[in-house]
Amino acid sequence: MREYKVVVLGSGGVGKSALTVQFVTGSFIEKYDPTIEDFYRKEIEQFASMRDLYIKNGQGFILVYSLVNQQSFQDIKPMRDQIIRVKRYEKVPMILVGNKVDLEGEREVSCGEGKALADDWNCPFLETSAKNKGSVDELFAEIVRQMNYASQPNGDDQCCSSCVIL
Repeated sequence: MREYKVVVLGSGGVGKSALTVQFVTGSFIEKYDPTIEDFYRKEIEQFASMRDLYIKNGQGFILVYSLVNQQSFQDIKPMRDQIIRVKRYEKVPMILVGNKVDLEGEREVSCGEGKALADDWNCPFLETSAKNKGSVDELFAEIVRQMNYASQPNGDDQCCSSCVIL
């Protein structure tokens, strides 16, 4: 069984943990404890080089914004720049994700905006719902496809992924 190192990046509250937990356990975190987010934010700010280390060791990257929060969409751009800077390579396995499609009525970022940015970055784009599990499996399957340079000889698709959520 091959291990994949996936780094999930995005602003606080966009659903990074919810997407990861939904994929791994098949359940949605209904109640979110913002003190956990605050803790991680403090850690990252205090140890800025830590994010560089996670990026350096990561094999694939999921960049998440909330489609009900325009600022989170703007915040994702410097994160992608940081990945390119640390990896020193433009063609890093990466997916742009607009999460919270279940809140369509509150949308602030159009599907077209997300698609245009992904086209500019030359990476796949998905809109997901961690709550309804919409496109969550497809998201992780796609990042694994990108990380695989050659298909496994026995055709076995089983994998183990390590996710770092920043």
